[in-house]
Amino acid sequence: MATDQTAQTGAARSTPRRGAAAVALGQVPLRTLVSRAVYVALLIGFTILFVYPFVWLISASLKPGAEVFSRDIIPDPIVFENYPRLFELVPRFPQWAYNSVVVSLLAASTVTVSSALVAFAFAYFRFPGRNVLFGVLLASMMLPGVVTMIPTFLIWDALGFYDTLTPLWAGNLFASPFYVFLLRQFFLGLPRELFEAARVDGASYLRMWWTIAMPLTRPALIVVFVFELKAAWTDLFKPLIFLRDQGLFTLSRGLKAVIDNPAIGGAKEWELLAAAGVITTIPMIIVFFLGQRYFIEGIATTGSKG
Repeated sequence: MATDQTAQTGAARSTPRRGAAAVALGQVPLRTLVSRAVYVALLIGFTILFVYPFVWLISASLKPGAEVFSRDIIPDPIVFENYPRLFELVPRFPQWAYNSVVVSLLAASTVTVSSALVAFAFAYFRFPGRNVLFGVLLASMMLPGVVTMIPTFLIWDALGFYDTLTPLWAGNLFASPFYVFLLRQFFLGLPRELFEAARVDGASYLRMWWTIAMPLTRPALIVVFVFELKAAWTDLFKPLIFLRDQGLFTLSRGLKAVIDNPAIGGAKEWELLAAAGVITTIPMIIVFFLGQRYFIEGIATTGSKG
């Protein structure tokens, strides 16, 4: 009898608990489902918001001139002839693309190496006034580009580099304050014991930077490279100032010339301008997808340092 009463009492006590657990189990999936639905809806919405302009650009590049601004996303008819016609009216377009590739690669490579070297110095060495000097470096980012535009132009002109591609990338040999800050935060997260052990083995500072620091910061370096590659590829400010020879134009400067060309922009042939925009945009999309894993890893890891 005592055993039966104990069992009944235990069953009575466990019943509310099981009921509460069942209710809880019923609520958790519902909340999870709602949160996932909201997340997916937001993701789809922002994806459409960012992708739609490029989709519209592709659509406009394949439409007849009279239907460029129509609301139809799928062109009817599809006019592939807009692309060959663009190259017929602008025969220097391939040369502009080549100039953009050269300038972008040189600009991205030089600023990545130079900024990494300066950032390593700020992260590794301990010397009086280091923080003050680093603060001055960061403060230089607050100077608008128009403030240094005239002095920079006069310097490159005095050196004989006006109307050449050199001013478009050579300034990156002296590093970038933003990239120095980005890489310094990453370098600060590296174990100092690695460099001390290398010094004991007789490694120089440059060798420690090149063989230890650089390989361990590859994601952050790729972030810097992609950032600057995109910045140099889309830059219009410097080409407008330094370039006059149409054979030296970059794609961004060339697009400006296409818009100003009475045979295209003056006649409002927007389908050809859209085709030029598509050709200019696609390489950056390819670069992002190729380096997406390193790009996201570099931003996430750099943000967790320091």
